[in-house]
Amino acid sequence: MRLFKKENRKDEGEDYANLMKSSSMQPAPTPASSQSQNSPTPVLVLRPQRGLASLNLRDLWIFRELIYFMTLREIQVRYKQTLLGAAWAVLQPVLQMVVFSMLFGGIAKISSDGLPYPLFNFTALLPWGLFSRALSDAGRSLVANRNMITKVYFPRVVIPLSSVLSGLVDFFIAFLVLLGIMAYYHFQPGSNFHFVFSPALLALPFLLLLTLVTALGVSLWFSAMNVLYRDVGYVLPFITQIWFFITPIVYSSREVTGNLRLLYMLNPMTGVIEGFRWALLGSQFSAAGWLLVSSLVSLVILVTGWVYFRQMERTFADEI
Repeated sequence: MRLFKKENRKDEGEDYANLMKSSSMQPAPTPASSQSQNSPTPVLVLRPQRGLASLNLRDLWIFRELIYFMTLREIQVRYKQTLLGAAWAVLQPVLQMVVFSMLFGGIAKISSDGLPYPLFNFTALLPWGLFSRALSDAGRSLVANRNMITKVYFPRVVIPLSSVLSGLVDFFIAFLVLLGIMAYYHFQPGSNFHFVFSPALLALPFLLLLTLVTALGVSLWFSAMNVLYRDVGYVLPFITQIWFFITPIVYSSREVTGNLRLLYMLNPMTGVIEGFRWALLGSQFSAAGWLLVSSLVSLVILVTGWVYFRQMERTFADEI
C-alpha cells in the first residue's frame, strides 16, 4: 500500500509539472493597447473659450440657488439690528423728496413739466435709488466677501449680481409709496395730474430691466477694480454724487439744450428716469430715441464690464 501511494504521488507530480510546462509555453494574451499600437493616439487639446462663451453665462443657471440665497442674505443683513427695519426703504426716498421739493421746487422754482414737483421728483428717485444702492453695495461686494473668495470656488459674478438684485425689495416697497402719492394727486381737487391707463405702462418691466442692466454693468467694473485698487471705495460716493446731478432727477431733461443734449443722452440713467415719468405720469417724452440710446449704452457697459470682470477674476484670490 505504501508503494502504491508513493507511485500515485509521483504520477500526480509529473502531471502537475507537465501542466505547468504546457501552460508556460502558451503565448500570453496580448492587451488591447499593444494590438492598437499602429492606430493614432487621441489627443485632447484645451483651448481658452472665446467670444460670448468666455463669459460662462451657463454658470449662472447652474449656481442659481446660490444667487437666491446670497440675495436673501444681503436683504437680511441690510436691516439686521435696525429699529425701523424695512421702513428705511420708505423713509429715505420720502425725506429726499421733501428736501428736494422745498429747495428745487419751492425756492429755485425749477420746472417739473407741469406736474406736481413731489410726484415729479419721487418718480425719478425710484429707479435712481435702485441704481445708487447697487453701485454702492456691489462696488464693495468682492472685498466684503473676501473669505468666501479665498476658500471655495463659485462664479465670482454671483457676489455683485446678488447685491444688485437685493435692491429690488426696496424698489417695490418704494413703488407702493409712489402709487399712494399718485392716488393723492389724482383725487386732489385742482391738481394738474390725472392718472390714465395707457399702453406706456407696459414699458415698466423693460425700464426696470434696463435699470438692473446698467447697475450690474457699472458694478462689475467698479467691483473688479476695487480688488486691485482700494481707492475705488473712496471714489464711489463722489462718482455717485456727480452722477446724481448729471441725471434729470431734480430737474427736467428739457432744461438741457444744444450740443450738451447729445452728450446728455449718453447717460443711460437719463433714458431710464425719463422713461419712468413717461410711463407713469404721462410726461411728454420722445421715448423711442432716448430709450434706444440708453439701451445701447447700457449693453455696452454690461458686456465690457463682464469681460473685464472675467479677465480679472483669476487674480481675485491672490490680490484680495
